[in-house]
Amino acid sequence: MKNTFKRGTTVGTVALGAMALLLTGCGQAPAPAGGGSTGGNAAAANYLGCIVSDSGGFDDQSFNQSSYEGLKKTVADLGIKMKEAQSTTKADFEPNLNQMANAGCNLTFTVGFLLADATKKVATADPKLHFAIIDDNSIKLPNVKPVVYDTAQAAFLAGYTAASVSKTGKVGTFGGINIPTVTIFMDGFAEGVAYYNKQQSKNVQVLGWNVASQQGLFANTFDIIQEGTKATNNLIGEGADVVMPVAGPLGKGAGDAILAANKGGKDVKLVWVDSDGYLTAPTYKSILLTSVIKTMGDAVETIVKDDLAGKYSATPYVGTLDNGGVALAPFHDLDSAVSADTKSQLATIKKGIIDGSIKVESKSSPK
Repeated sequence: MKNTFKRGTTVGTVALGAMALLLTGCGQAPAPAGGGSTGGNAAAANYLGCIVSDSGGFDDQSFNQSSYEGLKKTVADLGIKMKEAQSTTKADFEPNLNQMANAGCNLTFTVGFLLADATKKVATADPKLHFAIIDDNSIKLPNVKPVVYDTAQAAFLAGYTAASVSKTGKVGTFGGINIPTVTIFMDGFAEGVAYYNKQQSKNVQVLGWNVASQQGLFANTFDIIQEGTKATNNLIGEGADVVMPVAGPLGKGAGDAILAANKGGKDVKLVWVDSDGYLTAPTYKSILLTSVIKTMGDAVETIVKDDLAGKYSATPYVGTLDNGGVALAPFHDLDSAVSADTKSQLATIKKGIIDGSIKVESKSSPK
C-alpha cells in the first residue's frame, strides 16, 4: 500500500474565486492527524473524518485529489482529526474501509463508484458509522450518503466553448469506461456543441461520442495512461482541435499527446474534468482551454459540518450549477482564445440552465 501523496496547489479556494470572476457565479494508512483550531469545540476535537481513495490515489490530479484536499481543508477549518488510506488496486478497497471502521471513524468518504460494493458491505456490517460515497448513487442505506454531480450542466458550457474556438470544425471526447459517471460529461459536452451550432448557424462536429446511441470512444481503463495518449492521437488524427478526456489519470496521457502534436505544428487544446486542471495538472497549462469542475472539497466540508451538528442524512447531495456543485473553470492562459461575445453568451447560457429555460438532459444525470 502506498502512503505518499504528492501535494500540489490547493484546488478549492483559488479555483472558486477565479470562477466567480469569469462567469459571475459563471496499503497502510498513516496515523490520524489533527489540525486547526477547535475554538473550544470538544465535538470537533474528538471527531475523526476519514477518506479512502480508489486505485488512482490521492495524487491523481482529479477527483481523488480534490476530495482529499477538501478533507484536509476541513481539518484546518474545523479542527477535526483525519485518517486516510490510499488504494492501489481494487483488492485494497475493503481492507482499507475495514481499517477505517476499526479506527472508529465518525464519517468515511469513499472516493469513486468503484468502491460501491466495498462501501455497501462495510456500511452494512456497522450501521452506526457514517459514510459518504462520491460519484455513486447505487447504495440505499441509512448510513451511506451519495455525493453526485450533474456534470452535464457544466460540460454543456465546455462544449459550447470548445465549438466556439475550434478552427477545424471538429472537437473530440473519449471516456475511460462506458459508465454513467463518464458519459454524463460526454452528453453535456456534445449537447453544448449542438447548442452552439444551432445558435450560431455552424456545423462543428463531435468526434468520440454519439448522444443518441450512447456509444463512442473508450479506453476501457482508468489506469493505463498510454491508452489516453492513444485515444487522443486518434481524435487528433481525425481532425479534432479540442479534446476532452473523461478518464481520470488518462487525462495526463491526453495532455502529453496534445503537447507532442502541437510541437509538430498542430494547435490543439485540452479540456480537463473534475478539478481545475490549471491548478492540479500544471504541466498542461499552455494547452488548457478550461475544465469541467466538481467542487468536491466544498461538498466534503458541508457534509462533515452537518454530521458534527447531528444533521447527517443519507439524502443524496447533488451538485449543480445552481448550488455551485459544478462549474466551468476560468480560461487562464488561453483567455484570449475565447471571444468577449462567447464569454457573454456563456453567462447567459448558465443563467438559462439554472432557471430551466435551457434544458440539459443526459440519461446519466442524477435524479
